Amino acid sequence: MKAPIRVAVTGAAGNIGYALLFRLGSGSCYGEDQPIILQLLEITPAMKALEGVVMELNDAAFPLVHGIELSDDPKQAFNGANQIFLVGSRPRGPGMVRADLIRANGPIFVGQGQAINHAAADDVRAMVVGNPCNTNCLIAMHSAPDVPNERFSAMTRLDENRARSQMASKAGVTPDQISHMTIWGNHSGTMFPDYHHAKISGRPATEVITGDWWEADFMPTVKKRGAAIIAARGASSAASAASSAIDHMSTLWHGTAPGQCHSMGVPSDGSYGIPEGLIYSFPCRTENGNWEIIQDIDHSDDAKAKMQATADELVSEREAVADLLG
Repeated sequence: MKAPIRVAVTGAAGNIGYALLFRLGSGSCYGEDQPIILQLLEITPAMKALEGVVMELNDAAFPLVHGIELSDDPKQAFNGANQIFLVGSRPRGPGMVRADLIRANGPIFVGQGQAINHAAADDVRAMVVGNPCNTNCLIAMHSAPDVPNERFSAMTRLDENRARSQMASKAGVTPDQISHMTIWGNHSGTMFPDYHHAKISGRPATEVITGDWWEADFMPTVKKRGAAIIAARGASSAASAASSAIDHMSTLWHGTAPGQCHSMGVPSDGSYGIPEGLIYSFPCRTENGNWEIIQDIDHSDDAKAKMQATADELVSEREAVADLLG
């Protein structure tokens, strides 16, 4: 059996963390032949709850879990970590606007970025789930100057999965028949779910599904899906977020299948005119833990405007936290 890797998870006693840990323990992310040591981080008041989560993990008797370590100190939790899920963040409170949420979470991700810089393994890969994930990722990345920028990414796979699910349902196929469905930009209401280049069973999606469904139903459903789930169940989409986080890291670990791509929030290199340095969701291919942005995709003027609008929002978010970026 392979040597274990160290996998750190923040906010480990929260709803997303709870759903995520059992998927990690089962081998869903790294494979059924890859042991892991879980390094779990929580805020001090939640450590008792985290102990209960660990009791359950122990009771599940996962053969791949070769150790579980608990901490309320990021430096200890990230010590030697190869893979890091930055899940924990402050949720939006009553009356909070997005700018307030960004400012509230900024210091958390400064500290966690510094801890990654100080303690993580040389081959670390860190993904941000906690919202607003693009800008939280930007803050963590800037706070870890000794870690290559490309080691950081933000999760837009949940948006992609939501889009694929809607398309599959409309077309009467299973989600695995949907490919090349890209989310461009921010994990927010400005995101651009690019159905124009998506395929259903190998055919252009717009040939399989015609009419005004795309703009009238598909786009608003994907963008507002999180709010719809909260309205329906009285809580956020924790399980699907955890599942998508597994998908994101599994894609980095195992690589994309030939000819395929997936959405990832990664540091822009200026591709498609997106300002360099923003954490922006692009279509990416992955191999050996590294990603590359797929180039030379043609867009209509309308699509370019949507891509620019979500970039503009990310620029404004970056300006709001400029003092935290060093």
